[in-house]
Amino acid sequence: MANQDITELSDQNFEQEILKSELPALVDFWAVWCGPCRAIAPTVEALAKEYQGRLKVGKMNVDEHQQVPQQYQIRSIPTLLVFKGGNVVAQVVGAVPRAKIEEAIKKAM
Repeated sequence: MANQDITELSDQNFEQEILKSELPALVDFWAVWCGPCRAIAPTVEALAKEYQGRLKVGKMNVDEHQQVPQQYQIRSIPTLLVFKGGNVVAQVVGAVPRAKIEEAIKKAM
């Protein structure tokens, strides 16, 4: 995942990067083997570029990092959580159309 607009998240940096972020944040919980995750990845990347400077976008691999996904009760992937001020303000589960993701983002803007 080499995209300068997306922050690679871990259990170690999640609090600093997302919960303490000045900007609203979109977090994509995903895994390499997940087909629907791969299906929405281009949309997440496009949104990261489009909302650059107004929205922080991060991805967390649930196979490599389990503490944060457990904390937020991520039971299926892809799950997208939108944070504002350290709190979840919207959740989107599954490979959904771009409009549905943007609707969730707008709740934090």
